[in-house]
Amino acid sequence: MPRKIIIDTDPGQDDAVAILLALASPEEIEVLGITAVAGNVPLELTAKNARIVCELAGHTDIPVYAGCDRPLKRPLVTAEHVHGKTGLDGPVLPDPEMPLAEGHAVDFIIETLRAHEPGTVTLCPLGPLTNIATAFQKAPDIIDRVQEIVLMGGAYFEVGNITPAAEFNIYVDPEAADIVFKSGIHIVVIPLDVTHGALVTPHRNDAFRALDSKVGHAVAEMTDFFERFDKEKYGSEGAPLHDPCVTAYLIRPNLFSGRHINVEIETQSELTLGMTVADWWRVTDRAPNAMFIGDVDAQGFFDLLTERLARL
Repeated sequence: MPRKIIIDTDPGQDDAVAILLALASPEEIEVLGITAVAGNVPLELTAKNARIVCELAGHTDIPVYAGCDRPLKRPLVTAEHVHGKTGLDGPVLPDPEMPLAEGHAVDFIIETLRAHEPGTVTLCPLGPLTNIATAFQKAPDIIDRVQEIVLMGGAYFEVGNITPAAEFNIYVDPEAADIVFKSGIHIVVIPLDVTHGALVTPHRNDAFRALDSKVGHAVAEMTDFFERFDKEKYGSEGAPLHDPCVTAYLIRPNLFSGRHINVEIETQSELTLGMTVADWWRVTDRAPNAMFIGDVDAQGFFDLLTERLARL
């Protein structure tokens, strides 16, 4: 049986690829809906971009809900400097024709978890955790109904990409992340330590383009755009594909390895706000609360991604 998931997202080119991979993998994944949150760009654009991606994949049947337009307690920080002013800069894609689903993303999350058997719906956050935390605060009864949370966020060895200490998704709403990490739900964390090993090299991007499809060309053009920023920043041979690692983990978890450890979120310090304090070496007596992924078979990941995108 395919795993039922809700994708919570702030597209973002890499979010777009994560969504495409999920929609191309019906044997393993059933996407119940997509919930948009403010993050890489403001909510109006993330909700629009999610629908653009669904239409690109030919899946206008997937409901897309708009969610929270700002973090729980802080002003919104965005990342147009990485993703461009639309969030999906690179390819020229038409505005979506499919409408937003009626209702708020948080209510959709709550209603979906209540409607399904406990332990059968996985939450897959690809952006700030505002929608998820808000749902948990509004309806605490749903927490025990979540099968698992598989998220992209945080860092340990790779430290920060928006501040010296913090990864973007966690930094944007650290209070929301704190709520989620303290929820008691089994969490799988895909941090920068993993995604910085999944680089879109020229050879790998050529493989996307060689699919010679609308999806293949769009993905190649997306990575062409945002890799300029990352290559200059990191001096790497390509850009990391962060969010598709979440989808790949759901499909082929054996591509990844990590440790079950304690992860706490810094919410007080101005210097290290949003830091994921990961007890990788187990030097404290704090109880483990997350499977913190540390490595990925990068070529296996890109082989899977290319093979699945060819289906769309």
